[in-house]
Amino acid sequence: MQWQPSASFDTLVQRARLLGATRDFFRQRGLLEVETPALVAHAVSDPHLANIPAHLADGRKLWLHTSPEYHMKRLLAAGAPDIWQLGKVFRDGEAGRRHEPEFTLLEWYRRDCTLRALADESCELIATLASVVGRQLAAPVYLSYRELFLSATGIDPLGADAVMLRNCAREALGSSLDTGLENRLGDDVDAWLDLLMSHAVSKHLAATELAVVSAYPASQAALARIDPDDGRIAERFEIFCAGLEVANGYRELRDAEEQARRFSSDRAARARLGRPAVMPDRALLAALATGLPDCAGVAVGFDRVLMFLLGLPDIQSAISFPAGS
Repeated sequence: MQWQPSASFDTLVQRARLLGATRDFFRQRGLLEVETPALVAHAVSDPHLANIPAHLADGRKLWLHTSPEYHMKRLLAAGAPDIWQLGKVFRDGEAGRRHEPEFTLLEWYRRDCTLRALADESCELIATLASVVGRQLAAPVYLSYRELFLSATGIDPLGADAVMLRNCAREALGSSLDTGLENRLGDDVDAWLDLLMSHAVSKHLAATELAVVSAYPASQAALARIDPDDGRIAERFEIFCAGLEVANGYRELRDAEEQARRFSSDRAARARLGRPAVMPDRALLAALATGLPDCAGVAVGFDRVLMFLLGLPDIQSAISFPAGS
């Protein structure tokens, strides 16, 4: 029986120092630390995420949350100031060198904040944590999703169809792209874009310590606003550390009707993929209808940041024990 921790004690000491430095970072900036439920009434609608169910003795079926986002937005709609949270989240079906079904997520929201200002602050946090472990990072590189994709593949992601992306994936991934995967992705342009981003495009950032990729396609807006000046793109960014995606930020969608439409679109996508149906979170819709303040939010995978800063080979080396051990 393997009973020993997956991380070394040196790593656990550094982890504790970085957790403390994270709390200092937000304390110095005056954000309010909050805690929201890990057990929630609604599964997330995102077709690419899966909640872990929890069955209670009173007969209720709840879900372990994949992110505290919905409840944090409800706090903001109720009048909360800038808020942050650090805690465990859970996602079914995620395992591998960079994934665990249970991991630590840092999430914060700022009112009346531009997306660029939030990206800057996110990079400042990562640089601050780097200094705690004796590293000095190069200045972040900012580029658009479109220019990164064009540079890596020669394809414009804002105009590509599924056939173009499939052919690109065949060339980039070779034998690792099997027929079964091709059939599952079918004509889903966003699925092909995600595959290429994770397995080919992001590798072009491997030599860059901090890269901020922004202006994602509108079809990948998730919970972000569409850019009012360019309907093709969403006000969303991701941060990569040496090619490893560590953060995802949005200028938050505030329109309840649009959010309801996106929930409906997610449900249709889940049906096409043969995934379980989920009910829209009516509490979030009610909060948005009441009035979410103009805000931007970002989620940072704490364990992945630790992997990058300490040069660890996998996420299991960044945590005391893997889930279920």
